[in-house]
Amino acid sequence: MKVTVSRKAHFNAAHKLFRSDWSDEKNKKVFGKCANENYHGHNYELIVSLTGEIDKETGYVYDLGKLKNIIKAEVEEYLDHKNLNLDIDDFKTINPSAENIAILIYNRLITYFDESYDLKITLYETPRNFVEYSG
Repeated sequence: MKVTVSRKAHFNAAHKLFRSDWSDEKNKKVFGKCANENYHGHNYELIVSLTGEIDKETGYVYDLGKLKNIIKAEVEEYLDHKNLNLDIDDFKTINPSAENIAILIYNRLITYFDESYDLKITLYETPRNFVEYSG
């Protein structure tokens, strides 16, 4: 029987959505306020979900204390209070959209889990706008 366990986390970060090969006008037309020249910030809410079998000895799908520590090291310490465009090498060549941030988080976390787990990232950029990514 497969069960899903989840851990919530958050981080604050600034970013700007733009393409350097586009004019300022085109960037503003496509990305709107997100293309603000001086960046803008979000209070990101993150849900990391793991689906797997319940261990008969522990009763856990996965130890949520371990998951908390992995998220802290790989997401919170890496992204919190950063300018994603300037501070995070992964976003030097791609836009730090919510979609791309979710993929980055997935890729940083998936290495901790064997193939018996399904990982899903849910990232809220605002209380109403969110993305989900599961590989």
